[in-house]
Amino acid sequence: MLITDTTIVNAQYVIEQHRDIRIQDGKIQEIAEHGKCMQTDTDTVNGRDLLFMPGLIDSHMHTGQQLLRGQVLDELPMIWTRIMLPFESTLTPEKMRFSAELAALEMIHAGTAGFVDAGSYYMEEAAEVYRQSGLRGALSYSTMDQKGLPESIADTAKGALEKTDALYDGFHRQGNLKVYYSLRALMSCSVELMEGAAARAQERDTMLQAHMNEYAGEVNFALERYGMRPYEFLANRGILSSQFLGAHSLMLSEKETELLQEYEVKICHCPFSNCAKAVPNTPAYLNRGISVGLGTDGTAHGGMSLWNEMKIFRSVMNVRYGAPAAEPRIMPAETILQMVLEGGAAALNEAGSIGKLETGYRADLIGISLNQPHLLPSRNLIHTLVESVNANDVTHMMVDGKWIMKNREILTLDEERILYQARNWMRKGEE
Repeated sequence: MLITDTTIVNAQYVIEQHRDIRIQDGKIQEIAEHGKCMQTDTDTVNGRDLLFMPGLIDSHMHTGQQLLRGQVLDELPMIWTRIMLPFESTLTPEKMRFSAELAALEMIHAGTAGFVDAGSYYMEEAAEVYRQSGLRGALSYSTMDQKGLPESIADTAKGALEKTDALYDGFHRQGNLKVYYSLRALMSCSVELMEGAAARAQERDTMLQAHMNEYAGEVNFALERYGMRPYEFLANRGILSSQFLGAHSLMLSEKETELLQEYEVKICHCPFSNCAKAVPNTPAYLNRGISVGLGTDGTAHGGMSLWNEMKIFRSVMNVRYGAPAAEPRIMPAETILQMVLEGGAAALNEAGSIGKLETGYRADLIGISLNQPHLLPSRNLIHTLVESVNANDVTHMMVDGKWIMKNREILTLDEERILYQARNWMRKGEE
């Protein structure tokens, strides 16, 4: 496959024009000046008026909340216990498959080529859809054993782990998918479950993910129950490692920040969702070399456009840290892109193989139409990517060297059928 005469974002986050990209065996084999790549008689795409860059990576989303669009905004906390948990307890295999189809469409159109699902129920149904879609993703079961959960999702530590075991056996390394073990939140899990999930993840050489330090109530719970803050408690129990992903991670003490650095923990923020809770000290985390990705927190939290999340994140960082210090570059565009791409690659446990447009990396690429009034002319296309690009500007996507979308046409899923079903779903809801 050859993409010709295109504009690219190179591995140093610098724009290069009139480049050819040769792709073979799912990898980027060559990047050269236009006309200087080895010729190929296979698929050739004219990249003029397009910008190609690595596919975006959503480090934290929720397939199981796809049908909650529009029901969370302006609600009082904690929406998890009042809205989301009751909804997820009503999921069925059919709802989960439909949710995954909608989520996949939304991500592909938005340029999100990779994702980490925080876990829900009937995940085998979602896995089948994602495998068909061609997206790169990590899936988990919602893992909880607290007392008082709705009967449909109540479980024991043993039962919760067995569900993830089955998901792992069925889908780990199938297509572009992998399976993570998870802890929904420390408030929802016994110590037995926490330690069991960590042991399973280590045995099977995969990641363990959890919602961490998202609400003050979570932090206070750990202090009251264990006499330690959440990350301190996990370190004390031997659960933290370089294969731990902490979603949100907003309210961190100095000691917890040191633990993230010591254990090389990966974290991610979800800017739109997090604005209702707290502002993380991301500049300090990055300065310490902590890997930070960005996530959408799923469709219930304003949709799955990482372009929107980047804009919001830049604004929040400027208001909280940049403006008081008169430092407009507190969170430069290059850094934000690096968080989405390289921080996302780390969250997918694929650092060094995805997240850069570089020879030898997997060919997970997106093409953006530049020939549009809100993008041209631009004196700095890196800035314009963060400031002005929207989800509907993405025209092409490939994952592992295979086209998923060309000229805005999704090739792996029946978009017309899925949207027809979505319209019918909405009409029934209105009735």
